[in-house]
Amino acid sequence: MALQRMDNVAIVVDDLDAAVAFFAELGMELEGTGQVEGTWADRAVGLDGIRSDIATMRTPDGHSKLELTRYHRSADAPSPSA
Repeated sequence: MALQRMDNVAIVVDDLDAAVAFFAELGMELEGTGQVEGTWADRAVGLDGIRSDIATMRTPDGHSKLELTRYHRSADAPSPSA
């Protein structure tokens, strides 16, 4: 079974490389990677000091994209032991 259509999808993941590999197995192609941070990202997420690594994947027909995001701890996030 192959993906036929996908619209405006973003998924937060713990392991970006594993997520890219998973969606590649479904037939998607890696379009690019990068980091997102700064004031505009803080406003979009609602936390200060956010930084994330992203990977954008596209469906084989090129009509739909998937954004995979791995967030790093922000200045506002509680520590894991809290």
